[in-house]
Amino acid sequence: MRFYRRLQPFHAISFDLDDTLYSNQPVMLATDTKMIAYFKRIFGDYGLDSNLHSFDFRFWWSFRHQVLEQSPALVHDIGLLREKSYYLGALSLGLTDAEARSVAGMALDYFVEQRSNFTLPQQTHDFLSYLKRRVPLVAITNGNVDTNKIGIAKYFSEHFNASTDNKLKPDSDMFDKACAALKIPHAQLLHVGDCGKNDVFGAINAGCQTAWLNPYQVGKPLKILPTLALEHIEQLTKILP
Repeated sequence: MRFYRRLQPFHAISFDLDDTLYSNQPVMLATDTKMIAYFKRIFGDYGLDSNLHSFDFRFWWSFRHQVLEQSPALVHDIGLLREKSYYLGALSLGLTDAEARSVAGMALDYFVEQRSNFTLPQQTHDFLSYLKRRVPLVAITNGNVDTNKIGIAKYFSEHFNASTDNKLKPDSDMFDKACAALKIPHAQLLHVGDCGKNDVFGAINAGCQTAWLNPYQVGKPLKILPTLALEHIEQLTKILP
């Protein structure tokens, strides 16, 4: 554990989820493979030759751009952005409007189910349970993992994920809302996350304290120093109030 700023008293901890509490990359790679097979099956049921398209990110990328050109605010809602991209892609393959909407909605549900199809070790549950007994915990994430499905929703008194109502980190929006919900000044929130931009810069810019934890080496590099850096999450126990 290394300190870069003087740690002030804090009264709540917020966590990023993906690649902070668990490694998200293998989950997403598995999900992408499942989604390709899913679309080949679904579009095959509509009588389309599914072998004509790969249905990987290269197929959907242009539709994503179309959605953002039409509705730039959807950059903050990755779920709705994905669903609208599926809708345009389905239309391009000749499905009717009603068929495309149905396919897009079911595909998003399947995606969220698969990207939440993993279990956390008991050690993680025990640690979060321990922390919850000491300080309020909040989830602040740009992602859309189903915290109920992976079994961690019960540890968080508040859960904020990026959407049309909550702007993506590093915007201060979700940090502001978390502090308002907890009824604490921003400086009394310690945010833990892996990304130097979204988590560290975002939290510092919002006036919060930060603990940088990058166990899977996927977050963006630091551009501004955090309050402290953690080698492993259990080190939080050494600084609890």
